[in-house]
Amino acid sequence: MPVAWWTDLVLSRDEYLAAWSRWHGGTDPADSRLVHGWLTLAYTLAVPLARLSPLVATALGLVVAGAAVGPAAAGGGWLIAAGVLIGLSGLLDSLDGALAIAGGRASRRGFVLDSAVDRLTEVAYALAFWVAGAPGWLAVAFGALCWLPDYLRARAGQAGVSETGAISVWERPTRVAMSGFGLGGAGVVALLGIEVDGHDGVAAVVTVGAAVGCLLGVVGTTQLGVQLRRALGG
Repeated sequence: MPVAWWTDLVLSRDEYLAAWSRWHGGTDPADSRLVHGWLTLAYTLAVPLARLSPLVATALGLVVAGAAVGPAAAGGGWLIAAGVLIGLSGLLDSLDGALAIAGGRASRRGFVLDSAVDRLTEVAYALAFWVAGAPGWLAVAFGALCWLPDYLRARAGQAGVSETGAISVWERPTRVAMSGFGLGGAGVVALLGIEVDGHDGVAAVVTVGAAVGCLLGVVGTTQLGVQLRRALGG
């Protein structure tokens, strides 16, 4: 009997998780239920799409993230669509990694490209918060705190640190979730006509969503900073 085309992944789920850990400085996905579940979902999605090029998934993730800005600017119930698009962009981002690693197509070039695209999608998330009603300075802070942990990890790697430490509270899945739920929740508030102190509740929800993201970003960056300080011997 011929082998079905969707069985082309060369690694099992557990092998994929172990390989993902090696590509990410020895970080154990089991340290976070959210990250472990997110990666498991990505692997599950990769099984029927095994022959899809990881680069296609990477490009689609960036396009979908950028497309979320339009509904965010439209406001109202369109914010739900913005939240859904952000969630989809995050899944596509994880899917490209699963296709590359579990499909035996991972490369250093692809790893760098994927990281660059992640940063661009996070610019889109911050922009979506801003056009939806969050203060500009808060949206900028949100975007900066999305970038900072991975920048620190990259610089530490250049300094010879081979391990990135335990998973913090502000990893990629958390950033996607905060962005998606923050904007989507604002859309629900808009449809229900909920007000806060007599004013439209949409701006309040997106502001709180961005602010909570910033808080988690500060906590996660602090966690990472402590780990890297020990690794660097400072």
